[in-house]
Amino acid sequence: MPVSKVVLNLCNVGLVALTTILSLAGGASASEMPKNAKTIPFAKLTNVLKAAKVEETVRRQQHISEESSHHPISASFFSDQSNSLTNINAVSELADIQPTDWAFQSFQSLVERYGVITGYPDRTFRGNQAMTRYEFASGLLTTINHINDLILTGTSQQVSQEDLETLKRLQTEFAQELKDLQGRVDKLESRLASTSQQQFSTTTKLQGEVLFALIGIGGGDKADSSGNAIDSNLTFSNRVRLNFDTSFTGKDRLRTRLQATNIAAVDNAAGTEMARLAFQGDSENQVEINVLEYRFPLGEKAIVYLEAVGGDLDEFVANTFNPFLTGSGRGSLSRFAQRNPIYRQGEGAGLGIVYNFSETVNLSLGYIANDVQDPEIGFDETAYGAIAQLSFELSDRFGVGFTYVRSYNNLDESGTGSRRANDPFNGESNAIIANSFGLQSAIALNPNFTLSGWVGFTNATATDLPNDPAANIFNWALTLALVDLGKEGSLGGIAIGQPPKVTNNDFQVASQAYADTDNSMHIEAFYRFPANENIAITPGLLVITNPEHDRNNNTIYIGLIRTTFTF
Repeated sequence: MPVSKVVLNLCNVGLVALTTILSLAGGASASEMPKNAKTIPFAKLTNVLKAAKVEETVRRQQHISEESSHHPISASFFSDQSNSLTNINAVSELADIQPTDWAFQSFQSLVERYGVITGYPDRTFRGNQAMTRYEFASGLLTTINHINDLILTGTSQQVSQEDLETLKRLQTEFAQELKDLQGRVDKLESRLASTSQQQFSTTTKLQGEVLFALIGIGGGDKADSSGNAIDSNLTFSNRVRLNFDTSFTGKDRLRTRLQATNIAAVDNAAGTEMARLAFQGDSENQVEINVLEYRFPLGEKAIVYLEAVGGDLDEFVANTFNPFLTGSGRGSLSRFAQRNPIYRQGEGAGLGIVYNFSETVNLSLGYIANDVQDPEIGFDETAYGAIAQLSFELSDRFGVGFTYVRSYNNLDESGTGSRRANDPFNGESNAIIANSFGLQSAIALNPNFTLSGWVGFTNATATDLPNDPAANIFNWALTLALVDLGKEGSLGGIAIGQPPKVTNNDFQVASQAYADTDNSMHIEAFYRFPANENIAITPGLLVITNPEHDRNNNTIYIGLIRTTFTF
C-alpha cells in the first residue's frame, strides 16, 4: 500500500481513538486544538505526530493486557462476575451520565481516591457536568488500566475490595461501550504495527507525482515572423517528481525534490511564450534537485522560508488568490493561468518571511537572487526579485492581496507575455529596473464555485541607456473553478485574460515606439477527472488569439491530455 495512503488512513483512525480516549484525561478534543498560523504546509506532519502519541498509549495498554492473565483485574474478569450483579439500577437507557447518577458518583469517588485522571485543562474533574456514555467508558477504561498498574508494581494493597466491587458494577453497565473502545484500540494497534514496518522514515515523508502529457498544436505559422509552420506533430512526454519532506520539530519542513522530465518547450514549437505550459521542462529525463527549501515558525505569528534551489517569489507569499488553478500537476494547463505574472520576476536562492498580524491579515516579504552562488556575480551583479504583499483573508469565502515587486534584469523570467513584454528594450539594456504592482482576489460564490482574478502593472526602466527610457506593461486575467463537477474530487477550470503587453514605451526601434499594437486573448478550459484516489486525467484546450499581440499572427490552438499519478 502507498505510504501516503497508509499515513492518511492511520491519522483518520488515530485521531478518532485519541479524541475518545483523552476526552477525560486531557479534557480537550482534537477540534479544540489551537490552529497553526499557517496550517497548510504542516497539517500532515502534525497528524503523523498525533498518531505517534496514540501509538505510545496503545503500547502501554498492550503491555497491561499481556500481563493481566497473571493478575486478578481485567475487563474479562468483570464480565465473568456479571451474574452476581442482578440488583444494579440500570443507566443504559440514559443518553448522558448525569452528576446525580450512581455511576457518576461512584466513578468520581474512584477518580479522586486513586488520582486516575488529571482532569480538564483547568485541572478540575468538573464533577458537576454531565458526560456522554463514551466519555464515561473511556475514563472507566483508564481507571481499570491504572489499577492494573498498581497491582503490577506491587502496591495492590492500596486497592480495597469495596472499590473492586464498584468497578465490577460499572463494568457491567458499560460493557458494550468498553468493548467498542477496545475494538478501536485493537484496530489502531494493528494499523500502527503495519505502518512501522512499511514507513519510509520516522522523520521524513515521501510524496511522489508522475505526469504524462499528450500534446498537439495547431494554427498555421509560428508567431515569430519566421514564416515557418508551427511544429504540430503529436508528442508524448513525462515528468517525475519525488518530494522528501522532513520535520525535526513537527512544525518545520525541509523539502528536497528530485525531478526528471522531458516535456519540450511548447512555446518554441508555437513561436511565442504565450503558449508556455505550466508543467513543461526538459532535463532529458536526467534526475536533478529541483527544489531545496526549509521553512520554520518564528514565534507564534511568523513563518521563515529559506530557498536554496528552485525558489520563486510566490513561495514567500501566504496566498496568490487563485487556489484551484495554481498547481502544475493538478491545476491549470498553462503557465499564465496559474498566477499573476509579476510573481515570476525572480528564481533561485533567497529568504522570506510571512507575518500573521491576525487570522485575517498577514504581510509577506521575500528576496530571490538568480546566480548568487557564482563568485564572479554574487550579490553585487546578480539578477534579483524582491516582493512585499499585504493579504486580507476576510472570510472563508473572500480574500484580496496587494503586491509590490522590485526586480533587476528579471522581466524575462515571467515567460508568459510577448517578446516586448519580456524584454522591452530589444536586448540593448543590461540593467533593467522594474517596479510591479498587483491586485489579486478570490471569492467563493458557493462551496463549488470560486471566482478569482488579478491585474498586474509593471514600469520598467533601462538605467544603462541614454535618457533612461521606460516602458509600461499590463496584464489581467479572470479564472473560474468548478469544484466536484460531476464527481467528487473533480475540477472544471476556465481562464480568460490578456498576457503581459507593452502598452507604452519610450524606447524606439526604427523611429517607432517598441510597444505592442494589438491585443492577444488567452482562453483556456480543462476538466480534471479523478479516476481514483491516485490518478487524475485532465483533458483541456488552450487558445491564443493574435499571438504576440499582433493580429497578423494566426490563432494558436493547443490540445492536450494530462494524466497525473500521485502517491
